Amino acid sequence: MQLTERHKEYWRKNLTITAILLAAWFVLTFVIGYYARGLHDVTILGFPFAFHMGAQGSLALYVVIIGFYAWYMNRQDKIHGVQEGEEQ
Repeated sequence: MQLTERHKEYWRKNLTITAILLAAWFVLTFVIGYYARGLHDVTILGFPFAFHMGAQGSLALYVVIIGFYAWYMNRQDKIHGVQEGEEQ
């Protein structure tokens, strides 16, 4: 099957948003963890920033990343005409 320009554009956008969100995940998971000792002086609601990110902040941001990806790809599906149809 030969890919059309429309298909190539769809997959280019999919790979771009996946790379951006993967980079955000990497920063949330590894970079903040690496600098946890240096961020210990920053407090949020009375707790050190590293504790806050480990206990709830990073988990909430993971859910935001997943939700944004689902919303963005549903929008791209509609734009490119590949959305799922209604069940009959």
